[in-house]
Amino acid sequence: MRLSHIGLGVLLYAVLALGAIPASAGDLTADDRAALKEMRAGHMAKLVFHREARPAITESFRDKYGNEVTLQDYQGKVVLLNFWATWCPPCRAEMPGIDRLAGHFADDENIEVLTLSTDRFDVKRIEAFFDEIDVQNLRVLQDRRGAVARKGGVLGLPVTILLDREGREVARLQGEAEWDAPEAKAILKRLAEMTATQS
Repeated sequence: MRLSHIGLGVLLYAVLALGAIPASAGDLTADDRAALKEMRAGHMAKLVFHREARPAITESFRDKYGNEVTLQDYQGKVVLLNFWATWCPPCRAEMPGIDRLAGHFADDENIEVLTLSTDRFDVKRIEAFFDEIDVQNLRVLQDRRGAVARKGGVLGLPVTILLDREGREVARLQGEAEWDAPEAKAILKRLAEMTATQS
């Protein structure tokens, strides 16, 4: 039996539709992204929102005790993930603000603030730096093999990415920023509200 051009088109469309990946309930719409972009001010002007969410990073990293951790452990939350190193002056400069941001959202079940060290040194150097600046709200996390940074396309430091509730990157800021500024807090809060249907 030969298919007409119309019949072949319908069949092809049906096959493609069956193979399509459905959008998640909490995907950002074009209007959502536009609204978030309007909120950028000060250091947040450097924050770039992607047209589409990037795939979740599944590579693992370690906590200070050597336990394996993945970003999937934080699924269901909006995550601010900061890549840094102890040898990076801009990273060190912005860390107190990130610690204060983590403290601000400490009781918020929808938002998590993480800093992931790319140092290949012993974890004690990270702990010493955190003690030096009196970090109160951040966990010591280390990407010693650089697997997470490579998968995330991190080419310089510091880099901070915002992840939606499914662990997909929706925005990125390259360089140092004042992460405890009011506009940063407002953007994170709004992103959590916009993606709340994923929880």
